[in-house]
Amino acid sequence: MTLRLTDDEAEALRLRSELEQRSMQEIAREAIREYIEAHSRSELLDQVLDEELPRYAEALRRLGE
Repeated sequence: MTLRLTDDEAEALRLRSELEQRSMQEIAREAIREYIEAHSRSELLDQVLDEELPRYAEALRRLGE
């Protein structure tokens, strides 16, 4: 896989790498993992709500009255 960054993105990543004393690759891989985990949780929550919310719609409607 090849990751193409703009000059500004590459410079920001390089500066971050120096500041944290970690490789650019390590920082990029961590960012990708965090992105996937965050979006996976959101998608799972959306799926559960889509499947379970209709089951409790009447109860939720009554609670809202």
